[in-house]
Amino acid sequence: MQLYLILAVHCCLTLVDSAPLRTHELTRAVDSAMSLARKILSDIPAAHEACVKATGLTLSSESEHLEYLLSDIGIPAPPLLKSEHLSMDVSLSRIVDGLELHHKLLQEIKELLTSTEELTLLLADITDLSAQVHKMQQLAQIPTESQKTTFPAISPQLSSDYHVQVAIHLCLQQLRSFTHDVFRSLRHIAASN
Repeated sequence: MQLYLILAVHCCLTLVDSAPLRTHELTRAVDSAMSLARKILSDIPAAHEACVKATGLTLSSESEHLEYLLSDIGIPAPPLLKSEHLSMDVSLSRIVDGLELHHKLLQEIKELLTSTEELTLLLADITDLSAQVHKMQQLAQIPTESQKTTFPAISPQLSSDYHVQVAIHLCLQQLRSFTHDVFRSLRHIAASN
């Protein structure tokens, strides 16, 4: 009888101890994800410089005159993350969807480029951040959808070298903006955790 009592007490203590441990692991996972988001932001300029050779397409330049090409090329917008009232599970799900979108777009454009080393490094960082967000979902016990989102191919619309240059330029600008939103969302999750 005493053995059962000791086992029951041990199980209860284990359950009580695991909650702070899980919170600590989640905090570390969020910190790691924020670090990866910073790395992506720091890698985007090098990828842009290596891949975009067309005159006038600088990362800092405004691209309003190219906005019409976004729909012509068929570059989808990423999920919105700007609201601070999103729950953690919605934020993390949208981050994963946005990272998958950008990975797919950049991978597709990469096939049409000659200089791709920096882009390959950036794609690896996106994959790492996506894996880290999946880990956060597991630690927070958030159910994840197993079905992959399908995105339309953009390569059929990239009929000229100029269109390829514009596509990589717009995708990198969009990724930069999305990653800033990801960083803010992760910071909000860290503050509320």
